[in-house]
Amino acid sequence: MIYLLLDTSNKPMSLAVMQDDTLLVEHTTNMKRNHSVQLMPAIQKMIEEAGITKKDIDAIVVAKGPGSYTGLRIGVTTAKTLAYALNTKLYGVSSLEALAATLPDTQTKQLIVPVFDARREAVYTGVYQYQNGQLVNVLEDQYMLISDLNDYLNQQQQTYVFVGHDLDNITELLNGSIVYQLPKASVMKRLMTQPENIHTFKPDYLKLSEAERNWLKTQQN
Repeated sequence: MIYLLLDTSNKPMSLAVMQDDTLLVEHTTNMKRNHSVQLMPAIQKMIEEAGITKKDIDAIVVAKGPGSYTGLRIGVTTAKTLAYALNTKLYGVSSLEALAATLPDTQTKQLIVPVFDARREAVYTGVYQYQNGQLVNVLEDQYMLISDLNDYLNQQQQTYVFVGHDLDNITELLNGSIVYQLPKASVMKRLMTQPENIHTFKPDYLKLSEAERNWLKTQQN
């Protein structure tokens, strides 16, 4: 099977094409460009490099969130459109789990804590751990104050490492070692579970965007 994998959940963009478990091509960029402008041309270029056509694609895998509201909307909308047009299966994978999976199984049982800066001294985070070679979710993905996350990790009495990118504004608030890591779309292949319903599938924002919060305040007033 041929898989097209897309992660536009944050400023970095990572795309990959895989045939079964073999990586054919993967591109990751951290350039400050609008995903809506560069995503489709990047997909087309990568498909050409892989030596396939769009009709060869059997499944599309997309990072479903949390992350950037705009990035998620663009990535999920593109994945749904392609899946519908090409009549392929669609899979959604947690953006945080995908980031955690970029770290290899070290056999140390350490906790892996992917973090995205959510501003106002808060993060989108979850806690993961390799158990018998499988990445397991220990603390579900959520929006969380950094102080609460530090308290939770201190209570676990286990070694842990934060993993993320673009964390300059919160580095001093995270109590622990940090691995700076860009996303790798190819890791999502081993995180797939059940296919999504193309018509009802939505990004997992975990938290309303500022525009949505303001709209709700207006309605309440």
